[in-house]
Parts: sequence; structure tokens; C-alpha cells
Amino acid sequence: MTASPSRIWVVDDDRSVRFVLATALSEAGYDVASFDGAAAVHDALAARRAPDLLFTDVRMPGDSGLQLLDALKRDHPQLPVVVMSAYTDVASTAGAFRGGAHEFLSKPFDLDEAVALAERVLGDRDSDAGGEVVPAPEATTDALVGDTPVMRDLFRAIGRLAQAPVSVLVTGETGTGKELVARALHRESPRAARPFVALNTAAIPAELLESELFGHEAGAFTGAARRHVGRFEQAHGGTLFLDEIGDMPASLQTRLLRVLAEDEFFRVGGRELIRVDVRVIAATHQDLETRVAEGRFRADLLHRLDVVRLRLPPLRDRRDDVPRLAERFLQAAALRLDAPPKRLGRAAVQRLLEHDWPGNVRELQNLCWRLAALAPADRISAQDLDGLLPRRVAAARPVRDAEDWEPALRAWADARLRDGETDLHAQARERLDRALLETALRHTGGRRAEAATRLGVGRNTLTRKLGARGRRG
Repeated sequence: MTASPSRIWVVDDDRSVRFVLATALSEAGYDVASFDGAAAVHDALAARRAPDLLFTDVRMPGDSGLQLLDALKRDHPQLPVVVMSAYTDVASTAGAFRGGAHEFLSKPFDLDEAVALAERVLGDRDSDAGGEVVPAPEATTDALVGDTPVMRDLFRAIGRLAQAPVSVLVTGETGTGKELVARALHRESPRAARPFVALNTAAIPAELLESELFGHEAGAFTGAARRHVGRFEQAHGGTLFLDEIGDMPASLQTRLLRVLAEDEFFRVGGRELIRVDVRVIAATHQDLETRVAEGRFRADLLHRLDVVRLRLPPLRDRRDDVPRLAERFLQAAALRLDAPPKRLGRAAVQRLLEHDWPGNVRELQNLCWRLAALAPADRISAQDLDGLLPRRVAAARPVRDAEDWEPALRAWADARLRDGETDLHAQARERLDRALLETALRHTGGRRAEAATRLGVGRNTLTRKLGARGRRG
């Protein structure tokens, strides 16, 4: 059974614009209806179901396009709306996107561009059907999220270790969430009501780190006008988290070792022995065993810190957790921005799953904040990720010269002719077209009009060849 064509409505008080855009969309195979203003659209919606996509001008008699957009987003929130205007400035575009427009099309526009935009919006809408990721109700980012086996093992380990008064070393790549592990260990421990103090030892200049850790007395050094209480004292009774411990200077490693062994220290410039009850959790992205072998980290300090080691996996090793993490970050961003939470469509989720996440969870969090602020619609599409995430491209065999495809073609033809094959010209043309089309569409992010221009063929020719490919497939 052949699926019915997608329905598009075009709203513009300019009859000529309505006619040419509606005609182009109709020729592309869509079921198109035209309206001269917002009132006519409201009348049509009262009598029939909403379209799959709507184009509207901004400046029209009666209700403007932005007023129509507000009404549509209220009554039909899933309807994608493309706003058209000859006034392309910050106020116009920001107003359109703020109202929930899916895209902004500047007049005058290329008809192929408008048709390609419709294909892109409706194509992503179809692929997303039934595949939306609905944000979870909780929005805090100060929690570990994951349902993969490696994360379940980590959660069990945290549950066991939280009650044990031992030092823990958390390892993992930058951005994996090592501080979240430390906070979870503190939150589930008997020390939960006492302070949790965090310090990135790599972020403090070496000459200030000793004072930051242990405090100083007034007059201990130039500029020390009054007593300063260090992080160990601040964390008394609770937990001290030392991030990037591998970067700690050698002299301070000795002082830290003494505190871990004796639970006591002197402030810089002080004579009073300070006793503390602190659980130390350290973290690093470095191989501490290698640094010990190189003489850059004390072996005895490593043994003190490494009573129990927890390894946090990189995000690429737990890709199935990406959608849940993204939900959490989008929800948190929506609360902070005081806006409705955006959702991920199926195609967008697939793009996220294909990415290798070199920046790990932190990279995903930053991406979600950008999407929460910049994505044009409530549902995030794969196209919203263009420019934010690189597309995964299959590794190609290296070629010595960009022109050496001709010898390969000759060798292919020679082998086929020796085997007695016929109709080689049609076979070669088909493979050439396929290679050119797929490569051009990859370069343009699936935009057919732009791909046709880059290849130097008509858009109808490109569409015909793609259709032929699909029928053969």
C-alpha cells in the first residue's frame, strides 16, 4: 500500500509567493494547500486535521505570522513551522525561534532550497516517529546516570565502599565524572552530614597549593595578612576530594603522605599541631604507576591513596547510557533557562550514539546545553547536530593520487571483459552515479539541492537517480 503524500500548508498574503512555492512543493510530490492569512488557517484547522508542515510569512494583514506561530505551538505543538520573511535581522529571527519556529527562510529564497528544507524537516519527522526520548522527571546533574553493565558494577562498588572508612582512588579519562563518584561516596556514607570539599590540585599554582591544602598563619609569607584555614580543616569530619592528584608537586606529596598516615599537620608558618578526621578520595586521568616508575610520584603515597581503586569508563565504552544522560542534561538546561525541555528524535539519538565522545560526559553535557539554547524546535533533529558533531565517515583506503581512479576503472573493465561480461557501460555508469551521489550528499549533510549544484546536475536529475537507486534496493 502506497503511503499518502505529506501535507504542507503555505500561508502568505502575497499571491505570487503562494503560487510559486505551492507549485514547487506540489511538483516535489507533496499535498499542498495555500492560505492568504492566519484567519483562513484557523478556519481550516477547525474543519480538518493539521498538516505535516506549515510555511508562513511574518507580515500579513490581521494576525502576523508570529501570532499564528504562537497559536499553532499552543494547539499543535508537534507541528513544524517554517517562518518566511524579507526582514532578516536579529529581532525577526530571534522572535521566530523564540516562538518555536523550526526554521527561518529569508526572502527571496531559492525554490529548490525551500523544497530541500521541506524534505529535510519531513524526512527527519518520519524517522523520528515513535522514537522520541522523553526527559526524565529528575533534572539534577549531580548524580551518576547509567544502566550499562559497567555502570551497574560501579554503582554496586560505590554502595559497598560508601560505608568503609578507606581511601579511594578514582581513575578515568578527563570528563568522565570522577567528582560525581566522589560525591556519591560521600553522600551515601556516614559522613554525609559533614562537609564535602573538592580541590583540583592541577588548577592551583604550586607555590599556593600548600597553603590551599593546609592553611597558613598570619605573616607566614608576604601577603598573608590573616590566618587562612585550609581544605583539610574545612573538610574535618567529612570528605576531601583531591582531583588530578598526579600533578601534585613532589614536596607536597611528602606532606600529604604524613597527613594520611598521622591525621595531623601544621599550617604554613604555624606551630600548632592540627588534628583532623578526613576521608580522602583522590582522582586522576594519568597512569600513576608509570609516573612512579619515572620518579614523578611517590610509590608510598600511591599505596596510601590506592586502598581501593574505582575505574570510571569513557563514554564510548557505555554508549547505551548516552540517551539517558542527554535527557538529564536537557531537563537541567530547561530548568535553568526557564523553558520547556527539548526532546531528542530517533535520528538525533542515533547520531549521538555514533559519536566517539573524546570529551566524555562533559562533552555531552556541553552539547546538550547548546542544543537547549539553539535548537529551533521542541524536538531535536539530526540536522540540529550538524556543525556540532562530526558525521562518522567510513575509513577509506588511502590513494596515492586523486586521479588514479582511471587505472582502477581500466583494470575493472579488463577483468569483466575477460570473463565475457556484457553491458559494462551501464554497470559503470550506475556505480559512478552511486559514488558521486553518496559522496555529495555526505558533504552537504543530505541537502539534495546543494548536492545537485555541487555535482553540476539538475535537482530533478538527482532526485530521479536517487529514486532509481531506491527501487533497485
